[in-house]
Amino acid sequence: MPFSYLEDLECSRCGSRHDAGTPQGTCSCGSPLLARYDLAAVARDLDPIELSHRSGGLWRYHELLPVGEDFLVSFGEVMTPIVPIAALGASMGVPRLALKDEAALPTGSFKARGAAVGVSRAAELGIDHIAMPTNGNAGAAWAAYAARAGIKATIAMPLSAPEINRRECAMAGADLYLVDGHIGDAGKAIADAVAATTMFDVSTFKEPYRLEGKKTMGLEIVEQLGWRVPDVIVYPTGGGVGLIGIYKAIRELQECGWLNEKLPRLVAVQSSGCAPIVSAFEAGERRARAWENAATVAFGITVPNPLADFLILDAIYRTGGCAVAVDDADILAEQRLAACTEGILTCPEGAATLAGVRRLAKQGWIGGDEEVLVLNTGNGLKYPETLAGEATMLKAGQPIFSSES
Repeated sequence: MPFSYLEDLECSRCGSRHDAGTPQGTCSCGSPLLARYDLAAVARDLDPIELSHRSGGLWRYHELLPVGEDFLVSFGEVMTPIVPIAALGASMGVPRLALKDEAALPTGSFKARGAAVGVSRAAELGIDHIAMPTNGNAGAAWAAYAARAGIKATIAMPLSAPEINRRECAMAGADLYLVDGHIGDAGKAIADAVAATTMFDVSTFKEPYRLEGKKTMGLEIVEQLGWRVPDVIVYPTGGGVGLIGIYKAIRELQECGWLNEKLPRLVAVQSSGCAPIVSAFEAGERRARAWENAATVAFGITVPNPLADFLILDAIYRTGGCAVAVDDADILAEQRLAACTEGILTCPEGAATLAGVRRLAKQGWIGGDEEVLVLNTGNGLKYPETLAGEATMLKAGQPIFSSES
């Protein structure tokens, strides 16, 4: 059996095929390329029950990933848990609410998935210098995996990105550039640098393999639920790689015959301070317009002009899903509620999904008997500025218990 069943790359818009054996960016039409596999052979050669005997982590799905066995770059990634959060869900009228917690991954966020596969594939293709813009966590993850692979990394991020992410990139030895603007401005800086050098651009959807790492969230969800899907999956959406990846994973598993025809309704949650996908969805459009003056406390989803907007919207439309915007105040409130009700310290992007569920349940779009899964995409400790709780401090010598009746 082959280790990877990768065949080639297909343009997501014009359908043209591209050689997966050489480094590829976007199609000549400017659209993202998607990895395609010999799924008939996967279905023939692999019994999904066999997966239960493999060790945890995303590489357990290597047949559906694009990397050869000798090129895996890993920190020992784990299968992240799905945690019922019934008490918080009950407050929303959604008692069958659960959360998949990506905080357990290396570098503290789901970005480790894309970095693990993207860097591994870059190493296999002989790429020795990668470059990318980031809102923070992706840069931290790619810098760490690149260091482990012996690949040089150049990263640009907005000045307003979380300080911890800057430090992570610097500590991993990346060349870090801070840009006065948003991630689109950082992307322009990287594009200019790539044009003048031999660096390889691994920006979101400007190479095909980050998506393959992110799709392992979908593979894990299906396996963890006993080879089925929930009614609704709610995802914080900036560039949309995770949402598209989950959809791609489910479709591939259906084609393998390992999953029935049911699709979960996919929900893209954005902040009202940066909601290009929500605006397009509400207008029934297939493309999104660039968002002006983007700003939100959920910094990771501050993506004013996502390259793969049409793929995000297609996944939403094809699953009967929706897109919803939530205010920063609601995001912070849900972050606090998740911590004090369930003991889970979400990142603000994860808290945005909870705010989205609360809004959709109130509108009746999510039913009280439905199984709903939200994604917490990172460790809340990476965003100390959003943590509102203050401990009650005792003065020196003050008794903990009073003797007064």
